[in-house]
Amino acid sequence: SPRSLAPSSPLRPAMTGNTSGPVALLTCLALLSSAAAYPNAGLKTWARFRRLPYPGDKAFLYDTFPKGFIWAVGTAAYQVEGAFEKDGKGLSIWDTFTRGGNRMTTGDVGSDSYHNIHTDLRAIEQLEVTHYRFSLSWSRIFPNGTRGSYNEIGTNYYRTLIKRLKERHVEPVVTLYHWDLPDHLQQTLGGWSHPELVGIFKDYADFCFQTFGDDVKYWITIDNPFVVARHGYGTGVVAPGIKNDPDLPFRVGHNLLKAHAAAWHLYDRHYRPRQQGKLSMALASHWIKPSRTRLQNLHECQCSLDHVLGWFARPLFIDGDYPPCMKERLGSRLPSFTPEEREQVRGTADFFALSHGAALSFQLINDSLKFGQKEELDLRMLLYWVNAEYNKPPIFVVQSGWYVLGNTKTEDPKNMYYLKRFIAEALKSIVIDGVNVIGYTAWSLIDGFEWHREYGIRRGLYYVDFNTLDMKREPKTSATFYRNVIRRNGFPELPENRPAQGVFPCDFAWGVSANSIQVETTPSLFADPSIYLWNISDNGELMKLKGFSTPPVRRTTRCSDYATIRQQVASPTIGVNHFHFSLNWSAVVPTGDVAHPNTTLLGYYRCFTRRLLLANVTPVVTLWHHTRLRSSLPAPLETANRWLNRETPEAFADYARLCYRELGAHVKMWITLNEPNDETVSYQEGHQMLRAHALAWRAYDREFRHAQGGKVSLALHMDWVEPAFSLSREDVEPAKRVLDFRVGWFAEPIFGSGDYPLGMRSWLRQLSSLDLPVFNEEDRRLVKGSYDFFAISHFSTELVTHAMEDSYTYTAMLEVQHMIDTTWIMSPWPVVPWGLRKALNWVSLHYCDVPVYVMANGAQEDPAHFKDSLRVYYLYNYINEALKAYTLDGVNLKGYFAYALSDQRDPGFGLYGHVHGEVIIKASLSNYRNIIQHNGFPIQGAAPQQCPSMPQPCIGCHVLVKRPVLGFLTLVGSGVLITLGLIIYYTAKRHKESY
Repeated sequence: SPRSLAPSSPLRPAMTGNTSGPVALLTCLALLSSAAAYPNAGLKTWARFRRLPYPGDKAFLYDTFPKGFIWAVGTAAYQVEGAFEKDGKGLSIWDTFTRGGNRMTTGDVGSDSYHNIHTDLRAIEQLEVTHYRFSLSWSRIFPNGTRGSYNEIGTNYYRTLIKRLKERHVEPVVTLYHWDLPDHLQQTLGGWSHPELVGIFKDYADFCFQTFGDDVKYWITIDNPFVVARHGYGTGVVAPGIKNDPDLPFRVGHNLLKAHAAAWHLYDRHYRPRQQGKLSMALASHWIKPSRTRLQNLHECQCSLDHVLGWFARPLFIDGDYPPCMKERLGSRLPSFTPEEREQVRGTADFFALSHGAALSFQLINDSLKFGQKEELDLRMLLYWVNAEYNKPPIFVVQSGWYVLGNTKTEDPKNMYYLKRFIAEALKSIVIDGVNVIGYTAWSLIDGFEWHREYGIRRGLYYVDFNTLDMKREPKTSATFYRNVIRRNGFPELPENRPAQGVFPCDFAWGVSANSIQVETTPSLFADPSIYLWNISDNGELMKLKGFSTPPVRRTTRCSDYATIRQQVASPTIGVNHFHFSLNWSAVVPTGDVAHPNTTLLGYYRCFTRRLLLANVTPVVTLWHHTRLRSSLPAPLETANRWLNRETPEAFADYARLCYRELGAHVKMWITLNEPNDETVSYQEGHQMLRAHALAWRAYDREFRHAQGGKVSLALHMDWVEPAFSLSREDVEPAKRVLDFRVGWFAEPIFGSGDYPLGMRSWLRQLSSLDLPVFNEEDRRLVKGSYDFFAISHFSTELVTHAMEDSYTYTAMLEVQHMIDTTWIMSPWPVVPWGLRKALNWVSLHYCDVPVYVMANGAQEDPAHFKDSLRVYYLYNYINEALKAYTLDGVNLKGYFAYALSDQRDPGFGLYGHVHGEVIIKASLSNYRNIIQHNGFPIQGAAPQQCPSMPQPCIGCHVLVKRPVLGFLTLVGSGVLITLGLIIYYTAKRHKESY
């Protein structure tokens, strides 16, 4: 049964993809809906998967495959055997085809498996597979294609291979024909275009059953007949390269089906009773999705699959005839089966042998059979469609995998993650969808000749050095991964995969972040002579009454004059106790001179922070927020080289003092610079930013901390960087290097040594064109230790490897390839909750238990999705990983801030939505509030957490803090006045009573 990833809890969001409940529900729905096949039964597939809960259904499923599941690896004869003319072997159509036209290479040697059985067997043994799929070279056994040319030496090669596989308890899965027809049959008969080949193939199959059948339990007659027919005899992309007759592929396909059926009936009658084997034809397919959500588009998708997979699958599994869609669109171009032939073909497959992956049919030539729809890589949906369309057959995935470029050696994480994705989809197909998948074959065992792509790509789990005499084989990272999956029989749940239970400390800071707040800068109402009505019943706006006015009243500004403050402070009904927002330096000090600030704006910020305190929300204020679109520096600094100006840090410190002085009574937590460690920032700019932060921190520490009692630091962007293959030192080093350059760049000077990371500096010294600035002793002392806490913004995770694969995502300066795990949910960035836990542990490990705040964490989702299930899933799982970091790893985590408050200020990230001026509470807000109310994820049934009640804010008490002498005198004066008042009152009362 599916394993649960989470305890039953009222905090669990409606669907996260990690609970047994949803998995069990989906399984039940699949079983209830799996009725007997009917025409176009697969049409329900697209609607069914649209209804599955998102993103829970996309979450990775930790579970194992059924007992006895077939784990296989495969090869094809022409791709790997070599020895094309040795020991009596005849020529195949590929031997001839690769010598014609403009083709540059051949498979004459391939991987030379003919001479390297022992190394192939060692690789198979190391993988610990249960089955090995390989193909027989027809022309090695019958050099001219018929029994009369029998070659004993070639036959013994396969006898030896099968014997040694059995000695290692590996079952052979034997393919009779994998595209390499004896060339003699092509030259004399026209190959598969001639009906006589049906009988010839049957005789070849008879020999193979008789010779090898006692040791073979799984037979594949013909591999991928679609490619053989369409691209061998239609487009000419593969051997024999014929492309003159547009109707020839359909005649070839007709003969292929009849040849398969003849071999099946032969086996069924004469060999099955004794050998007890199973036989099928390997059918390959793409997957396709509708370009528009219309029924007609779905029918076009169905027809696309019918033209590729259904062309051969429907005759075999349903009624012995071609799909109606093909017959309607092709008419007389498609051959017809007689009633006797239909009966002969129907039912001639003991299992559904399915190929899927890099050799997708459409990738071979063009888009003509997509019928205007979109191709997609989705094995799970294809498996479900096959199950529905063909009456729930047992499905053996006999070829699956991806590829890497031809210059790739043993590090192939891209291939590894595609392999992980396909295996994971097969697992979901079994566990959730109820599809009877009986085995999986990773393709291929070793690198070889890749058909029309020649040696331009590699698909092996083992690297073959084609430049060595013995074709040296080495396991790739994908081989290690596949072996581990086989050993564990899938992806069993580990303790770190399970959600944590527990609560955060009582003083934990629960917050929400916004890049900025809405600032009202229009003239306040006290100077406006107009009369307004408050439209309280509709949108809450003020409506001016025409024809009425009052004399202006001169008075001081009040916080109630700013309507937007009331609206924004009232909106955080999330239950947070902290609110993080940014000031705009260029707006507060437009001229750059702090002696002439924007007093109206400062007054607004004062009122805003004061109102937050009245609402029991602690303001967290950023002085400068880095954006790529604008510098947010005052105009004089903007035109004077920005941060490269040596005076900018001092100007920033003056600006910080102004803010501390004006707002420090209400603000106890400051961020000097928010996310300055951006890749667009130069090292020289970063150096001045570090000085600016340190000067601002030192100013607070010396001049304001004693009176105000606040904390100051900076916030760094810190997405996690994971080695693409964690067991490889060659990938671990690039990950460390990227973290040094992204995070250590700013963190190490402040929280660590007072200088840039050693690895960063030494790496740049190797590059003559780049170097880091040098801290003089004064600046080192200034910067080092200028913090009160470590704040990070974290949103996602990426993988890095040292091997270049894609130039678009390769950073040449750092020599790292950036990539993702294809099983991750995208938002559009990868959703990887455990990345936050690793980031927090990195901070704790590097900087000695420093207090840490997650200052921004959130996912982007379509603002129109008010039931924002992706964000619900994201927040739940990321906060849970933060809890693991706190409770299990001992990270000194002090607070968590969700990003962001509103779509209005941070489009796509908001917990609040906006439609025509109306504020909409999203589902994620309610879920976040629920977590906050429980202070985490308490153990069900445990006693509630006992926290002391927090003191209410005392607005006005700041006078005692900010100006202690004045405050003391005010307090004493007030006491004197009250005492005098009481004396006068009682004296007058006694005087009155005496009369």
